[in-house]
Amino acid sequence: MDTPPDERHIPITIITGFAGSGKTTLILNLLPQLRVANPGYKLALIKNEIGDLNVDTQLASSAEMTGSRELLGDCICCANVGQIEDAMTQLDRECQPDRIIIETSGSAEPLKLVLEVNRISKARQGRYELDGVVSVIDAENWTGYSNQSYTAKLQAKQTDMIVINKWESLSERAFDLFLDKVSELDVDTPQIKSEKGWISHELLFGLDSKMAKVWTEETDDDHAHDHAHKHMEEIECLSVTLTSSSDGASVDMDKLEGLLKTAPKDEIYRIKAILITALPPKRSDGTQVNGVVRGRSRYILNWSFGRWTWSQAAGGIEITAHDPVLRMSMFTAQYESTKWKKRIETGQFVATANDESTARLDVKRVQ
Repeated sequence: MDTPPDERHIPITIITGFAGSGKTTLILNLLPQLRVANPGYKLALIKNEIGDLNVDTQLASSAEMTGSRELLGDCICCANVGQIEDAMTQLDRECQPDRIIIETSGSAEPLKLVLEVNRISKARQGRYELDGVVSVIDAENWTGYSNQSYTAKLQAKQTDMIVINKWESLSERAFDLFLDKVSELDVDTPQIKSEKGWISHELLFGLDSKMAKVWTEETDDDHAHDHAHKHMEEIECLSVTLTSSSDGASVDMDKLEGLLKTAPKDEIYRIKAILITALPPKRSDGTQVNGVVRGRSRYILNWSFGRWTWSQAAGGIEITAHDPVLRMSMFTAQYESTKWKKRIETGQFVATANDESTARLDVKRVQ
């Protein structure tokens, strides 16, 4: 099948976790956030379930999900893995979603699904891009089923971020024992507690074209944190703005790539940016953005736990004389933002090309 005619890049977010961990609740809690932050944003769902009853898809439909497809019968990482591409292209054709979530069954191994999404991305010239893998853990019951399930351990290891659900009813002692059990997996994966299945879309999702357009319309005070939730104390956010009065100013891509390559994923969870550069950037896998443009152009960066992608900004985001050269948000682990604020302020990672004398770098903590 041919690649669809437009050049949008559709980010793919994989949400996995053992049966009953709260994956569907997490997804449904994203919808009202997106309606407020990005009116008209279209979120679609591919749901895998062992058996033949599509209850969760019906829930998604009732919650105004743009579109959904259910892969029933077998595990998505085994017999159904070949059906993923058909489901993605069907949703793309019929619903034109801005993002697709793949929710796995409780028995899925994330790595197999990641490999399949990456294969589809290459086959479709980057039409679909893996944004991140999130594993949801039921803190109340995980210690019991992780002892019996090899898959549960893989789901906690083969992921970019662990969302801890159902921790509210645990005593402090019981929660510490749970964390000890997770630490036995010997992973440095960030672990974030939800609030009864709620977590900010700012953390789960990277920045795509439609969200980027909203960014350009926000004021500095709104930037990157206006929709933050009161229970996001475990996450800190830095807002970085680079401006210049020089005509033709652009970002020093060598310096910025130094940050993208060295940022430790246990300290920095997400980096989102809109920037102007004269050099078409490369993704973490070494591939270049489709449709190379000569001269200055605006690009969107989505860095997620050590991987990053670039996409060219949609035509609706034009460059004007007073636009910042770069606007960036960095979501860090608790107590890490102060250190990274100082590092960014030195200019070793963020600067204009040729270090124009009129350039100004502003870094502030907003969350």
